[in-house]
Amino acid sequence: MTIGKVAALAALLPLTATAQTLIEPEAFLTALKGKTVRFHDVPSGDLVGTEEFLSTTVSVWRMEGRGCVYGQITTPNGQICFLYDDDADGLPVCWWPFEHEGRLMVRLSTFAYTEIQEVRSITEDGLSCPSAPTS
Repeated sequence: MTIGKVAALAALLPLTATAQTLIEPEAFLTALKGKTVRFHDVPSGDLVGTEEFLSTTVSVWRMEGRGCVYGQITTPNGQICFLYDDDADGLPVCWWPFEHEGRLMVRLSTFAYTEIQEVRSITEDGLSCPSAPTS
């Protein structure tokens, strides 16, 4: 995805914040439906994993060297939350999507942690994971 497309995605229904522009979860998910996204840690730049958005409510996540995990997506309180099949505690992981200086990012919504990930690529290539649930 080009920077122009990232900027266009970021412009969808934004809410202004200091030096960042929050992106409405529904706009984020609609733009990424059918796409595969690579997330990298900020500031290290290390690849965290790759997520294929099968629909606006179902995704598949793959970390390097590991198999596929399917997740249900919800959007409470301006967040994007993922509840994966292998979550032992049964609690979703929630993020706030935002744009910063032309970069598409997500921030863990738990205030105790400040993890931020950057979207480095968006493609239409699937993860070729077996047994995809119906979306």
